[in-house]
Amino acid sequence: MTTLHTPLVSVATLRAELRDDTAFVATSAPRLTWTVSATAGWIQARAEITDGIETVSHDSGDSVLVAWPFTPLAAGETREVRVRVHATDGRSTPWSAPREVSAGFLADGEWAAQPIGLAAPERDAQPALVRTGFTLDRPVERAVLFWTALGVAEPELNGTPVSDDVLSPGWTAYRDRLVHETVDVTALVREGENVLGASIAGAWYTEKYGFFTFTNRLYGTHPSFLAQLRVTYADGSSETLAATGEGWSATGDGPVVDSGIYAGEHQDLRRQITGWSAPAMSHAGWSPARVGAAALPGYENVPVPEARVAPPVRRTETLPVVDVIETPSGGRILDFGQNLVGRVRLHVKGAAGARVVVRHAEVLEDGELGIRPLRNARATATFDLSGAHDVLESRFSFYGFRYAEVTGHDVDPSEVEAVVLHTDLVRTGWFASSHAQLDRLHENVVWGMRGNFLSIPTDCPQRDERLGWTGDIQVFSPTASFLYDVDGFLTSWLRDLSLEQARNDGTVPVVVPAALPSFGGLGPTAAWGDAATVVPTVLHERFGDTGVLAAQYPSMKAWVDAVLRDAGDSGLWAGRMQLGDWLDPSAPPDKPGQAKVDGDIVATAYLARSLRHVSDAASLLGEDTDAAAYAALAERSRAAFVAEYVTPAGRMMSDAPTAYALALEFGLVTDPGVRDALAERLAALVREGGYRIGTGFVGTPLVADALARAGRLAAAERLLLQTECPSWLYPVTMGATTVWERWDSLLPDGSVNPGEMTSFNHYALGAVADWLHRSVAGLAPAEPGYRRLRIAPRPLAALEHASARHVTPYGEASVSWRRQGDEVVVTAEVPPNTTAEVDLPGGPLLAEVGSGRHEWRVPAEQAPALRPLPGLTASLADVIDDPRAYQALLDTLGEADEDRARTVRTETRWATGRPVATALMFTPPALRDAVDTAIRSATAH
Repeated sequence: MTTLHTPLVSVATLRAELRDDTAFVATSAPRLTWTVSATAGWIQARAEITDGIETVSHDSGDSVLVAWPFTPLAAGETREVRVRVHATDGRSTPWSAPREVSAGFLADGEWAAQPIGLAAPERDAQPALVRTGFTLDRPVERAVLFWTALGVAEPELNGTPVSDDVLSPGWTAYRDRLVHETVDVTALVREGENVLGASIAGAWYTEKYGFFTFTNRLYGTHPSFLAQLRVTYADGSSETLAATGEGWSATGDGPVVDSGIYAGEHQDLRRQITGWSAPAMSHAGWSPARVGAAALPGYENVPVPEARVAPPVRRTETLPVVDVIETPSGGRILDFGQNLVGRVRLHVKGAAGARVVVRHAEVLEDGELGIRPLRNARATATFDLSGAHDVLESRFSFYGFRYAEVTGHDVDPSEVEAVVLHTDLVRTGWFASSHAQLDRLHENVVWGMRGNFLSIPTDCPQRDERLGWTGDIQVFSPTASFLYDVDGFLTSWLRDLSLEQARNDGTVPVVVPAALPSFGGLGPTAAWGDAATVVPTVLHERFGDTGVLAAQYPSMKAWVDAVLRDAGDSGLWAGRMQLGDWLDPSAPPDKPGQAKVDGDIVATAYLARSLRHVSDAASLLGEDTDAAAYAALAERSRAAFVAEYVTPAGRMMSDAPTAYALALEFGLVTDPGVRDALAERLAALVREGGYRIGTGFVGTPLVADALARAGRLAAAERLLLQTECPSWLYPVTMGATTVWERWDSLLPDGSVNPGEMTSFNHYALGAVADWLHRSVAGLAPAEPGYRRLRIAPRPLAALEHASARHVTPYGEASVSWRRQGDEVVVTAEVPPNTTAEVDLPGGPLLAEVGSGRHEWRVPAEQAPALRPLPGLTASLADVIDDPRAYQALLDTLGEADEDRARTVRTETRWATGRPVATALMFTPPALRDAVDTAIRSATAH
């Protein structure tokens, strides 16, 4: 007789609020999330939760962002939370391991710190060291440091850094919001004399913003540090010590001489002050610190800081030198093999005062560092050596680079590494396939996100910009939410968006924080300002976070109300200057907004979509009156869009791919016949363009979905896997390791695009990765937070296999498919406490499956047979749809005349009804005959 043992079921994870990297929480009522390690079919019936003081019954199946069921945490309080979960089938988990939950916030009125800095700086934005001493006269139970900066800082206590955070506290809307760090420093304090100090630099606070020569400091002229220490003694008493203000001293003679986000950093390591943050240090050379912010007009307000809700920036990885390149000028360039964001770290021993200079670039041009795309950013790290063994690394700046040139010292490449920096988010999503270039594209998307999610979501990390462009994150937020846990990160950024928006009568700035006041003259800007409605909607969809919708609901309303005031009562939003389908590949290099689609079409489409988002949020939040009102306004704009821009026959007034993608993917056209006609025309346009990309920022995230959902998967596949310029894979063929700003940031001849705006690390066009996850692999949320999954792979003919896995709020989910003979085998893992709807290729919709591992087999779709083509009389559409004929055409032309082949490839309209002969006008008869023969021969079998 065999005894069957029921597998042990347990609580796998328990989380408080939105972070896993600390016990500190930013709210007195942190929401709780738990996952269960269980066998198939687990559905939660209820749970018990305890904080060690009381135990409550949670009579619900909810396990994600569950409301705090206890009395609120008081400032300074810590509790240990545990959970026990019971399933609908009677199984139960043991009590979980305890999760420490500590109040990381201050009590009302507790903040006492004042801004301090250099009292008599020698130059603007001068870095400084600040310090103070304090005495502890009895045993300490706990010491917690609360600190922030107008700029960035690295605090030390008794000679030891308090954390490994970098560039903290980051960049916020300084006049309305500061974030304070909360650090347990109990292990660093001692009875008797103690010293708290900090190295400070201006970073974003003192940077000059603008373009070309029109740049100015916006926030302030000098950095400031703010801190206070809450000490709880063993006898139960507590007090605040070392609050910045009177009694602090400062010096500008530390090792960091100058530092800026764009300029880089200069360190003189001869100026290191040994023991400067430790007791018994001499006060010689130190002066009383300035008390008060060194702010510019309009930015004098220093808000009471709030606790951090997002992870900080940290060093997350190091990369070695993979190659040393000798330049035509005789220099040496170090290649790290990956475009990244961070710093170079060198181990050097040289003469005291010898200067080592590190310059950075993303690409090479003519064999030298390609620094023209940096514009006014010097992006240079300078080090004056101490004479001892020095470890050289910038502290308060960062660089976007793959290549670095080091001068002033003959460095050993093995003593050099690249230090990768970004907000320390938890990776949650992966994709893989049988197509090496497609996998490299996905990896480029990941690296682009890593580099640009640094304190805020930026557009680029290398030139004199690095700003929080709202349009970029609006289109990329679904992809970001799959790849990493960005709920806290984007929740934090959205708070800044709301604050900046409130100062602008509801209009969302094009960058957040609003570092470009002169851009306010644009007024409401479609697709950029719509980040106010789209990003909270995405966070709710992907993380099940209703809290962010509730917090941002006033901002969402304010945005659409501002647009409605601007647009009038017609339902259309027209006539205003818009950025539109930015960086449409047909736009001239110096006119990136000159897209094929009319800006009014983009604007009205986004207005209708955002109104619908607001209506949906209102309904979810119980704002029924608002829900009905905004639903009616959304329908008005939808109908106006159709009446103004869509013909009854299914053609758009702007006959451009983005126009069709917007109409289809935003649900603006509802008539099935017209939708099918729009999809057919979109597929035709994609074919006529040679299956090369014809969309910019707005259309690119939508076009593959629009084709695939309308039954034109083959066209979406050709578009995705195209390697000619412009395409997603063209940069991969050129050696790209991140996503580029322009489709042709590097031209086919290897030269850098002549446009003034050329970045090699810009994630926006990588938004297609969300389609790879949801459609190619087939893993998507069917209900908010993946409470219900959608398993719907759409195998591409050129792929043998593809897979995606994602750590959902309920646990890891995955979908994979592989070809096996005449079948496609689909495998899926559904996490506990969820269900999934299954929509397999070529098969009926399966109603639902429960948690656990599942496998299905479906017949593989057979590719249509290719027929012989009649040479010069063949349709150009048939030629582009037959790789044999297309290659034969170009190869034959190229053997005789490469320029002619290039012209035919890039300028031909591959349309139905146009014979090949029309693309070969003025071609010598003998070459025409050769083409005719080549096409016939290539397609004969």
